[in-house]
Amino acid sequence: MQAKLSTMFQSLQVRNYRLFASGQLIKLIGVWMMFIAQDWLVLELSDNSATALGIVTALQFAPVLLLTLISGRLADRYDKRVLLFAANLFWTVLSLAMSLLVITGLVQLWHVFAFAALLGVANAVETPVRQAFVSELVGTPLLANALSLNAATFNSARIVGPALAGLAIAAVDVGPVFLVTAVSSIAPLVNVIRIRTGELHRETLPPREERSSARVIDGLRYVRARPDLLLPMFLISIIATSLFNFQLTLAALAKTVFNTGAASFGLFSSALAVGALAGALAGTGRRSRPSVWLVLSAAIACAILGTLVGLAPTYWLVVLLLLPTGFATVFFAQACNQRIQLGTDAAFRGRVMALWVLVFLGTNPVGAPIIGWVAETYGAGASIWMGGLISLAAALLALAWQLRRSGARLRFQVLPMPRFYVTERM
Repeated sequence: MQAKLSTMFQSLQVRNYRLFASGQLIKLIGVWMMFIAQDWLVLELSDNSATALGIVTALQFAPVLLLTLISGRLADRYDKRVLLFAANLFWTVLSLAMSLLVITGLVQLWHVFAFAALLGVANAVETPVRQAFVSELVGTPLLANALSLNAATFNSARIVGPALAGLAIAAVDVGPVFLVTAVSSIAPLVNVIRIRTGELHRETLPPREERSSARVIDGLRYVRARPDLLLPMFLISIIATSLFNFQLTLAALAKTVFNTGAASFGLFSSALAVGALAGALAGTGRRSRPSVWLVLSAAIACAILGTLVGLAPTYWLVVLLLLPTGFATVFFAQACNQRIQLGTDAAFRGRVMALWVLVFLGTNPVGAPIIGWVAETYGAGASIWMGGLISLAAALLALAWQLRRSGARLRFQVLPMPRFYVTERM
């Protein structure tokens, strides 16, 4: 058991990664508290408008759509450690300004819109740089493990943050929650400074003169020529757009369908995050590149479970279904992430991961307002199960394409135990 735990958390033995992960954990707890407080504040300021909630989500991710590819180019040209510090500093200043507006009672709905858009700028720069920086912290042999631990860190914060936010909003209102976000974002600033540059794994990077000529278009051409990268990119773009809007849909579901308070809304997010944490930890033992069949199976599973969440008729059934849904969604996303990163040359990793962030997060400005409109027009449950069915159709289409391309066959074995398996044609 001890050996298994040691393997699961192997990347934490690397000092630089340990500093990076601990700083991220502290910051992300505050960020998730802020997300819950922001959504609750928007509903209060807009008379429970799911459309307004969708607009905020769209503004939050619009800069990702506009700036991420440029950020990927920066990641391949300049010191990722310096870029991370600058992006996190910008985030800290914005969070502090927003907390002062909310605490003083001066906040208006347009302030939240502007805050979401500006935080999106920081996120658009920070996310692809952070994704690409992981390989420099631990090296290729531990990359899969470190990526899974990143997801575990993210989802640990997603468990703790919403639960704390729900209790804090009920006790002291939303203002102090925004202040906690500002304070918590100082941690990664301090830890990035403490990272030892001499211990970074930069031996696989091309010479500086080659990095200075890195172009966005070259990264796009690189991915276009790689069907093994295109398939997970396609899947995550469709599923993220149609189904992964839980920040929006669960808030609307809790408040407009089940008529619950902030604490109960936090329970929805925490249940999803508990499952997601288990899904992240399930991938920590992986040392090789995930197969395309694993990616496709996980996509189908999270689509089916998401559909069931939208159709669930009771509050507690939603809570129960969110556990396996969280597992499947993160297991799928991590399998895609690992398949892409472990199949990408180091010289292109920043730009490829920028494209990954673009299709994963940058589709939100398109999907979020539509999902918000569907939730307001047809109900929050419909906005979830419709997204699940769209995701399922995309996953089955990708499966059919991969079967045809590889010449493999999908078989179903009845005895001794029913199961699907794939046989490759020689």
